[in-house]
Amino acid sequence: MISLGCNKNQVDTEQMLYPLVHNGYTMVEEAEDADLLIINTCGFIDAAKEESIQAILEAAELKQQGKVRRVLVTGCLSQRYGEELAKELPEVDGFIGVNQYGDIARIVERVLSGERVQEFSACSRPNGRRVLISPRHSVYIRIAEGCSTGCSYCAIPRIRGGYVSRTMEDILAECQEYVQNGAQELILIAQDTSYYGKDLYGEYRLYDLLTAISRLDAPWIRVLYTYPERIDSRLLALMANTPNIVNYLDMPIQHIDDGVLSAMGRHATEAGIRSLLEEIASYGCFTVRTSLICGFPGETESQHQKLLNFVREGHIHRLGAFAYSQEEGTRAAAFPCQLPEEVKARRAEEVLLAQQQVSLRRNQRRVGTIEQVLVDEYDDTLCLYIGRSQSEAPGVDGEIYLSSERPLAIGQFVDARVIQAEEYDVMSEVLP
Repeated sequence: MISLGCNKNQVDTEQMLYPLVHNGYTMVEEAEDADLLIINTCGFIDAAKEESIQAILEAAELKQQGKVRRVLVTGCLSQRYGEELAKELPEVDGFIGVNQYGDIARIVERVLSGERVQEFSACSRPNGRRVLISPRHSVYIRIAEGCSTGCSYCAIPRIRGGYVSRTMEDILAECQEYVQNGAQELILIAQDTSYYGKDLYGEYRLYDLLTAISRLDAPWIRVLYTYPERIDSRLLALMANTPNIVNYLDMPIQHIDDGVLSAMGRHATEAGIRSLLEEIASYGCFTVRTSLICGFPGETESQHQKLLNFVREGHIHRLGAFAYSQEEGTRAAAFPCQLPEEVKARRAEEVLLAQQQVSLRRNQRRVGTIEQVLVDEYDDTLCLYIGRSQSEAPGVDGEIYLSSERPLAIGQFVDARVIQAEEYDVMSEVLP
């Protein structure tokens, strides 16, 4: 199984693996050792689509070389373009959409028997049981599927449908199971976690959900993908004052200029974003992460410079900057004044370079401080452990390289002193 794309796609992969493993199938480490190679693709932006297509082509080549018997493609790219891909890639044995995962064992059986499968209509979702492919000490908890926000640039609602919250009871049961099995960090994810409950309960219920989860014995609870217009004083106070909710705010603002934000279909404004950031800063404990889109249709050079200046102000501690991707079927794809690829790429690079200096200054201020670090892995080449503090989310932020005079366990918490800083990573020594 090859899992591409975001952590939400990883959860899909883990949910597909559960019925397969419990129907007698065995996972192998190398693609060449597999009878069936399943590729769970991403189709969100151009770079992700290119990565997915390359993985499909490499799998097809393995099949033609006789190293793999069958190839099955799933995920967002397959949901969006599966019928076209099936025509272009006859060597691939099956394409299924995101609503077929509940029937994955039956589909795999059909593919292995020689049938060419194409299924994209609404079907059944998995029951939530998973076989984890990430470290067991840090577990993603998907609290909802789909999105109903309607940003002009985003294809997710067309791929995944509208926002559907899981019940609070279902989420709590899953969290409790992983905590009992040793999870040290629960990471709540959705396309928009701050929208949680609106469809199910008629009001936003992330505050109530976090309150309930915080009563479990999970040392760290991390929330990703919150929208700024739905972060209020009550939620901030809960996160700041609850010991096992980490002081980490991931909120994609996408831009700071009101004209660009309006064209994007975003509901936040510059004034609202700045007011929220001021309130967040007043607590003195939060790490703030965001994502930005550069080169949106019609973005002027002055609007880009405004975004650059905002980044240089240092309110944002972590960020990802992406060149705008013209996604078929979205409103923004039909907007006039689409910018050249080289302009979009340059603007994204300038934003990242500006943030690099902000990140370096912040990391330099950490030198000499003592932080609680969760040990994620051991690097045999460097002979160092690698971990994260509350300020780093897995997979997207920097890392902490740990020297230790004693052996450490993966998933263990240690206290470590920061001794060296780089732009994104820091070097620390574990205290005796």
